[in-house]
Amino acid sequence: MIDWHIVCDFDGTITPSDVIDNVLQRFAGPEWETIEQQWLDGHIGSRECLSRQLALIKATPAELLAYFDSVEIDPDFPDFVDHVIGLGASLEVVSDGIEQGIARILSRNYVTLLPILANRLRQVDQNSWRIDFPYSSDACRAASGNCKCKSTPRNKRVLVIGDGKSDMCVASTADFVFAKGSLAEYCIANRIPHARFDCFAQLPALLAQLPQSVAANATAFTTADLFIENQELLHHV
Repeated sequence: MIDWHIVCDFDGTITPSDVIDNVLQRFAGPEWETIEQQWLDGHIGSRECLSRQLALIKATPAELLAYFDSVEIDPDFPDFVDHVIGLGASLEVVSDGIEQGIARILSRNYVTLLPILANRLRQVDQNSWRIDFPYSSDACRAASGNCKCKSTPRNKRVLVIGDGKSDMCVASTADFVFAKGSLAEYCIANRIPHARFDCFAQLPALLAQLPQSVAANATAFTTADLFIENQELLHHV
């Protein structure tokens, strides 16, 4: 795995639910859902969506931290991190979520050494907030707050692990994808080589079946036929 770089989503992938959606449900007015639908329908990018939504939040720092401290992660994620690092792969958590929340949640679960690339929450006054986008790109095809494609090195094979819309652009250019949720459906519809998964306990076995003879950032996955005999594990196209 030394030639592989893993781009791992956070919300809905490492966590069972979307942290930002839960924050908005707790601390913002219902108009956040209208903005969300505009994003889902493709009328706005996630950068505009998040800017408008996070401006609706009314919560003190203590209230936000108390919520972050209630968030659970997939219990097998820490062991997965140890496993891939032991195999020699590089791994980053790359999210269109909130860096401070991700760092606090992972730290509470004894995952402290992973690079985290995510948006940053900034306090405006006692209970108002805005969001900054240190990893955005004006060239981002998805107009994302965090352009995940920027995090993919060109000298390594790229494995994307994700679940939803924010992962679709980078999945299109990856060498392989571990997908669940709407990302799995996207991979099927767009013939992107992938394995469907439900939890991180399944991933060590899937890692062991990754082909090693693919050019980095391949546009055509020429060895996908290696997975035909393992369709009980791998739902590829």
